[in-house]
Parts: sequence; structure tokens; C-alpha cells
Amino acid sequence: MSLRNVAIIAHVDHGKTTLVDQLFRQSGTFRDNQRIEERAMDSNDLEKERGITILAKCTSVEWDDGSGTHTRINIVDTPGHADFGGEVERILSMVDGVILLVDASEGAMPQTKFVTGKALALGLKPIVVVNKVDRPDERIQEVLDEVFDLFVTLDATDEQLDFPVLYASGRNGYANEGDYTLREGTLKPLFQKIVDHVPPPAADPDGPFKFLVTLLDRDNFLGRILTGLVFSGSVKTNMPIHALDNDGKIVETGRASKIMTFRGLERVPTDEANAGDIISIAGLTTATVSNTICDPSVSEPLHAQPIDPPTLSMRFAVNDSPMAGREGSKVTSRMIRDRLAREAESNVAIKVTESEDKDSFEVAGRGELQLGVLIETMRREGFELGISRPRVLFGEDETGKKTEPYETVIIDVDEEYSGTVVEKMNLRKAEMTDMRPSGGGKTRITFSAPSRGMIGYHGEFLSDTRGTGIMNRLFEKYGPHKGKIEGRKNGVLISNGAGEANSYALGPLEERGILFVGHGEALYEGMVVGENAKPDDLEVNPMKAKQLTNFRASGGKDDAIRLTPPKKMTLEQAIAYIDDDEMVEVTPKSIRLRKRYLDPNERKRASRAKQAA
Repeated sequence: MSLRNVAIIAHVDHGKTTLVDQLFRQSGTFRDNQRIEERAMDSNDLEKERGITILAKCTSVEWDDGSGTHTRINIVDTPGHADFGGEVERILSMVDGVILLVDASEGAMPQTKFVTGKALALGLKPIVVVNKVDRPDERIQEVLDEVFDLFVTLDATDEQLDFPVLYASGRNGYANEGDYTLREGTLKPLFQKIVDHVPPPAADPDGPFKFLVTLLDRDNFLGRILTGLVFSGSVKTNMPIHALDNDGKIVETGRASKIMTFRGLERVPTDEANAGDIISIAGLTTATVSNTICDPSVSEPLHAQPIDPPTLSMRFAVNDSPMAGREGSKVTSRMIRDRLAREAESNVAIKVTESEDKDSFEVAGRGELQLGVLIETMRREGFELGISRPRVLFGEDETGKKTEPYETVIIDVDEEYSGTVVEKMNLRKAEMTDMRPSGGGKTRITFSAPSRGMIGYHGEFLSDTRGTGIMNRLFEKYGPHKGKIEGRKNGVLISNGAGEANSYALGPLEERGILFVGHGEALYEGMVVGENAKPDDLEVNPMKAKQLTNFRASGGKDDAIRLTPPKKMTLEQAIAYIDDDEMVEVTPKSIRLRKRYLDPNERKRASRAKQAA
């Protein structure tokens, strides 16, 4: 049986996971009457809810071209968000070709550029699939021109520029070559193109066993499971192996207690795996991502792809609010430390450092979304945390001057909102590098912006564009420090005591700003209950109740108080909203905003110390 290893690259929401569903169905991986979930590859709860791929996953289909020749195609579904780019860079070292999926209307987007650049640099040959050709607003020829221009700017070779093109609809399960007006057929042309265009793995079947770890996960029964590509030789169950780090030092020795290959969505145990196959191995306890697992006679490690550095960090602290421990089961620093250590082990894009007081941890990652997903996952596991405002990680250039991370920000907006967007981005020290119409009355504006300025802007951007704008961000470079950037303009309303919010007190507070809490909610001193209409913070009493007497009020003043529904923030919105002296209290059931120092006297002391500094 011949073998092909291929990765699917696409921007968020361009339909790669749906296309993989159809590849499963048409290759016979699923029985006709088998019940499977839509977007089967998005197995994680958060992936299903958000409709995005977060974790890279391997799968396998078998294709019979009708002549009796069977080909096993190992497919890797990659995340589209640059925040999860740490997954993508490692994955590409396992494959010999890529399928670049682009939307027939939206075309090549920033995250497509990010992953495609990595793939082309590794010399992988792309197959371009224009998906959703049945969209009424398709612009197929323009999209193909954009893809070609993108390849040229990414320094593609002549061979890579001579890419085959297929026109597909993943949802309807067809792909056609040559005629993009066809709206019928099957995915047979795509299967055939993978077999013909993607080379077999360039592995050495006769050499000693070598295997590069690119993914790591855990199993309650098998322990640590290491996934990657067999570069040479073969491995059998219980064969002695050892793990080498990038410098060639032995990390540990052991045996391959379990070997598994991918068959559809399942991991299937096997007695032997050969060069070129993507497999999972269990049996080692400390080997990790980018280590080389090999025969004990091997002393030279395989080259592992370097990973782009983290650009953003947040402080994860033990929840020390008056309501700590009421909703979560994992509240101690030891539990948080162990959980973050496990995450850093399997996710090479995250770095964890412990603070001197041992009660908080600095977690550095690629972006707000990546860290937000980690916090949401921990919250669902029963953790309680105090989260600080994100801050960017600064660097230094050769002359010792301060540098900061920049992002390429590509914004698609209706023409009427473009002026507002440009004005807001200028306030955040962004420089406009391109502006052009993108069809359908929309304008595409490209900026080079410091990451600092983009923290917290997305919610404001959606309000400014009435929810119609689309923003995509991508790490660009470390550049000169841009100086001070204005933060949040409004102050907050702070509870001056503990108790339950009362509508009698909340009614008059509505005139002061926007409330985040409703009647009957439990409050504590120092908790943020709303946004002030003015720049200063204001301490208020949201618990004040009406004094009851035997006298009836005259003039109908006993009318019921009608409150506007409070503004409830999602986790990402809350993290983006808070200021440097505030925190988000995250529990399995609640998201609360609070001041770092709950006592007003401590807040004043900290404020004076900051001004003096």
C-alpha cells in the first residue's frame, strides 16, 4: 500500500473541517448508516462551540482509485488562527504536501499567509482548492490571482508556483478540475490529485528507527502519548528506545509499550510501524515535543522546527476574593502550578514562570485568544483564578533600544465606517500600509500596529462597525517602541461594601454609567459593578435598600423601578476591558471584574506609589 502525508491549510471559517468530513464519507471511512457528528474533527467542546479548530489533529483515509491500487492518505487538520501557530509549525514537518483551501469570496487571508509561508519555506508543494464556489458573491478568478501574488511575495519556487487548482464545495461534497462553473460531482478529483501531486514520504526504511515528536497528549490508562512521523527504520511493540533533546543529550530510556496508527478518527494499536507513517507511541514519561525518539544506537537527533516566541503574557493568580472557593473545586496554587506545567509541556507556544510569592504565575503565549482558550478550559475543569490585564513582552535591538511586537492587521469594513476605523487605529499608533476596495461595497484596510494598541480594541471595533466589520491579526515583527498609547477612557463604578445588589440603589446608578450587575447579585468591597461615564473611578453603594415606613408615598412614587439589563461580558471581553490595576475573577460559574486591591486605602497607596515612580 502506498502512503501520502498531507496537511490542510485554511483561514478560520473557510471550511477545511467540513471538507475533511466529506473526505471521510466518500473514502468509505464511515459506514453509510453510521451516525457521525458534523465537523467530526472538531472533537473538543470549545472547538464545537466556537466553530474553530484549536488543536492540530491527525486522521487517515484509504483511497482506492478503481484500479485496485490502495493509498493511505494521512491528513492533518491545522488550526487557522495565528494564536495557535505553535501547533502548525511542528505539524508541517510531518507532511510532504499541503492543500491550501481558500474561500471563493474572501480569498487569501492573513492566517492563510502565516501558515502558507511556513509550508513554502519547507519546500512543500501546494494544491490550491477554491472552496464554496457555489457562493452567490464568488470571485474565483480574482481569488486565484490573489493566491498567485501571495505565493510570489512568500518567495515560492517556480515549481511551487505551478500549482494545480480544484474548484470545490466542501459542504456539497464535490471538487472539479478545469471548469469552475460545474456544481456537481464527487471528491474523486481531489483524492486523485493528492495521490498524483504529493510525493510519498522521503523516509529511509533500512536505517535505524528515528521518530520526531510533534504532538503530545495524555491518556488516563496509557499515560503520555507522543505523536509524530517515523523518519527512518521501523518500531515494534516493547522495542527498547531512548529520547534525545535538540543537543543530542539523552532525556530518558524506555520501551515502546504501545504503538498506534490512525484509521479514520480512531487510534488503532499495531505491532509494527514503518518509515513514513504517522504514529503515536506510549511508554515514555518525560520525553516531550521536539524530542527525537530513536533506537538506542542513535546519538544524532533530528532537526526540529524553531517556534516563533510568545508576544503576550498574563498573570494567573490564586483567587483571593471574598467569594473564593464557593464555586470551584481547584483553588490552590499547587493545583494551578501542576495544570499550567502540563499545558506548557504539551503546548510549546506557552511559557510559564512562577512569581516569587508562589501565589501567581506569568503565562506567556501568542495572543489573547490562545490564553483565553486556556483560561476557559481551566475554568471548565473546576479552577478558580484571578487574571490580570494582558501585557506585551518587550525586547531590545542590537543598540539596546526597547522594541515591541507589531502585528499586521487586515480589516474589511463597509465604506461608511472606514473613516472611523482609520481614526481609531491612528490613536492606537497603527500605520496604514494599504487601502483598496474588496468588492460588495467593502473596503480592505491593512495596518502595521503595535500589539499593545490592539489589546481590547476588538469589542470597540464591532460597535463602531455595527457588527459588520471583520478584523484579522497576524504577528509581523519586533519593531521600535511607539511610546505611550492611551488606554481605556472611562473609569469604573466600584462597590464600597459587601451584600446583594438592590434595584432601589441600581436605578439612580444607571445615570452614572453602564451597569455590569443586576438586582440580587452577590457583591463584595472592591468589585467593579459598572463603567463610569467619566474618566475617574467612583465608589458607590449598589446595596442601599429603601427605608420602609407605615406612610404611603404621595404622587405615585412607589412605582416599580425598571432597570436596563446589565452588560454581561464574555471572558475575552472582560480580559480586554480591565485596566492595569484591575483583575478578572474567573470561576466555573461566574466572571467578575474587581480591583487588584479591594481595600480603598490600599488602592490609594498603590496609586501614589505608581505616580511617584
